[in-house]
Amino acid sequence: MTTDRDVDQVLVECVLNGDKRAFELLVLKYQRKLMRLVLYFVKDHAQAEDLVQETFIKAYRALSNFRGESAFYTWLYRIGVNTAKNYLMSQRRRVPTSTDTDSQDAENLDVADGLRESSTPESVLATKQLAQTVNDAMAALPEELRVAISLREIEGLSYDEIAEMMGCPIGTVRSRIFRARETIANKIRPLLGTSIDKRW
Repeated sequence: MTTDRDVDQVLVECVLNGDKRAFELLVLKYQRKLMRLVLYFVKDHAQAEDLVQETFIKAYRALSNFRGESAFYTWLYRIGVNTAKNYLMSQRRRVPTSTDTDSQDAENLDVADGLRESSTPESVLATKQLAQTVNDAMAALPEELRVAISLREIEGLSYDEIAEMMGCPIGTVRSRIFRARETIANKIRPLLGTSIDKRW
């Protein structure tokens, strides 16, 4: 059975053999995902688009260095993160603590499930308030926790994939995601009226 990773590897080989259209397919496949990633670091949408383009240019130039030991997106992810961080350092700014994840993305978190069952005006307002609280809580997380929880809950990546992307042991990933969930849960407990010993 052909996997996504196998398809990417074939496309990379096609590019290395002179087929530039194959790289365009990789760009089309990953540009939105990469854009969401870069927006975790750079709030300005236009600047993020420039950094995504720069990431793809760097990837294209360095493609002969891609050995296929990790998934293509993992390799691309690292280039994107480094490009965003280098930009922020060049601007002499700290990595921002805010993200552009919108309310819909925030509702992908398990903690929001309970408020999406009915659609009365009160429940819609409560859901919006909850989503904003989740967004604010995520924005306040340290970078390593914010990226880990976003990759897990919004991008839907496995713990193994996140560990590979973030370059740390899987136990560290689990710890970061647990700490992020606990922090977010503490922020939304007053809205849900749940006790402090309630588990998520």
